[in-house]
Amino acid sequence: MNPNSTEHPSILNSLDRIGARRALQRFGVLDEPTSPLPTDPPEVAQLLSSAGFTERLTEIARSLGRDPRDVRAESAGYLREMGATHTGRAPKDWARFSQWLSRAHDLVVDPEQTRRLRALDRQRSLLFPFSHRSYLDGVTVPAAVSQNGITPAFVLAGANLDVFPFNHLLRRSGFVYVRRATADIPVYRLTLRAYVAQMIRNRRNLCWSIEGGRTRTGKLRPPTYGVLRYIIDALDTATGAQPLIVPVSIVYEQLHEVSMMTDEARGSTKRPEDLRWLWNFGRSQRERFGRVYLRFGEPLPLRERLAELRAELRADDRAESRVVERIALETCHRINRATPVTTTAVVCLALLAADRALTLDEVLATVAPLARYIRQRGRPVAGAADLTDRATIRRTLDDLVRSGVLASYDGGTETVWRIGPGQHLVAAFYRNTAVHVLVDRAIGELGLAAAMAGDENGLQTANRETLRLRDLLKFDFFFPPRREFAEEMAAELAIVDPGQAGGLHEFTPADAKRWLQDGEPLVAHLVLRPFLDAYHVVADRLAAWEDDDEPFDEPRFLDECLRVGRQWALQRHLASEESVSLELFKPALRLARHRDLVESGVPGTAKRRRDFLEEICGTVRRVNVIAELARQDRP
Repeated sequence: MNPNSTEHPSILNSLDRIGARRALQRFGVLDEPTSPLPTDPPEVAQLLSSAGFTERLTEIARSLGRDPRDVRAESAGYLREMGATHTGRAPKDWARFSQWLSRAHDLVVDPEQTRRLRALDRQRSLLFPFSHRSYLDGVTVPAAVSQNGITPAFVLAGANLDVFPFNHLLRRSGFVYVRRATADIPVYRLTLRAYVAQMIRNRRNLCWSIEGGRTRTGKLRPPTYGVLRYIIDALDTATGAQPLIVPVSIVYEQLHEVSMMTDEARGSTKRPEDLRWLWNFGRSQRERFGRVYLRFGEPLPLRERLAELRAELRADDRAESRVVERIALETCHRINRATPVTTTAVVCLALLAADRALTLDEVLATVAPLARYIRQRGRPVAGAADLTDRATIRRTLDDLVRSGVLASYDGGTETVWRIGPGQHLVAAFYRNTAVHVLVDRAIGELGLAAAMAGDENGLQTANRETLRLRDLLKFDFFFPPRREFAEEMAAELAIVDPGQAGGLHEFTPADAKRWLQDGEPLVAHLVLRPFLDAYHVVADRLAAWEDDDEPFDEPRFLDECLRVGRQWALQRHLASEESVSLELFKPALRLARHRDLVESGVPGTAKRRRDFLEEICGTVRRVNVIAELARQDRP
């Protein structure tokens, strides 16, 4: 059943989803009570008793030309669809089922982090926006919260997971089912906004996916703003609430569902979630797949940060929407900072970089400079693993062979490992879980490549290039404000030239060339090439797009990008098939839209589209320079 449909669903589906009484109410056999019922959760009862909420429903009924009584009944139905509690034995029953569901992984949480959160939990409501790499995340985060003595959180979950009969158990275990596509259901949007606001007034702990859906590439997706906007709006009326955003990073050593997600990124149809799907998903977790690392990022006091941003943006006509956007981006940046590098990620990075079979010694030689860089930059490593330890790397290689991601051959003098047939996208997914740690390094390398080809003022050229790349890639990666970004670039330069550590000074193109030739690791081609190749496809198709004075047809355009991308991959115009992905095309198209390159009718659009294509091609050429330098250094 489409959860966003305004049509009556089948009787069987209604019975499954909401029970016999709710089904009869939907078909008009029974009226939906608009007064609180004894079984209603607190937030539902409070809103149904609220004169202010009733007034808002009357206003929207008037604007829609509908009977207020029908709108109130519709809203009451939505409230009871959303309504959740932590009552009875349901949380314990769900805890047992969730342990079975997540039995493939061992959860690792820092006890010192949870100790600090317990203290904060006594003073504030805690908001847990989490990264989303698996269906298991919605199980893992609330379990990590409640099992560590923190007030159980309410989980805002997609209505696609509202699967009978577990939906009833989950509602009584704090799961709030939220529909996704609600543009044509204004009463639902108003009701959801009111429900979230009531939860904030009641000082509930909440958790939700900041990305809105699972990543198909392994890296953090652009944030969605809906829930965060509702929370921020609620603070205007919830005067006593002092919520604290606690970013949550979740990263797995391996996942059963990665190959399915990479297929979806290439345009395959996502299978709808139902009881059969849930059973099959649970059975797939029988094989042990290592650890899942859950880390809490630096907390963000929401009310205090809102005041700062509103003061900073008070002259901006779009101040409120920009405030929400800034809070979301800061949250994602903090999630990335908390996300540790797994041994799986660096091993996959090493083998993807080689594009051939490697011995254990060769893998270690490739990983060593990465490990040194990660240590120099103070980035966290999952489980505090030693990335240069022979036994640790060997164990990871063998684990990846068992899961089919890698293949090994031991018939010669030494065992060698390579990416398994058809597994490049899966390996890239694991590599991308650590891409946030390397993106600053990659941008710094391209800044030096620009300086190497520029005039005598290498520092100025490099700074200009890194800022351009920050702007180019801002819809794919999460960057700090410009001043902090400049500090990050200075730290990168100090690694390749320790003489810059005491303060930046001018350097020549020859200096930039020498630093790149001597520097390890070189990662721009490994980190940025897949994204820039996808940008190249989008820019090329946009430059060739024939405007016919009709609104831009995004689905048709993206389908053309997929088809042309597959052709380019076969012709080796792209470095890998990884770039043929809707997940990578969409941020590139979003950038083009941001630059007013999508809609026709704007003077000079055709020329600016060609300029955009040339900018991308020029950036790819610089990446190729780094790739060539890396090949000269290959073990």
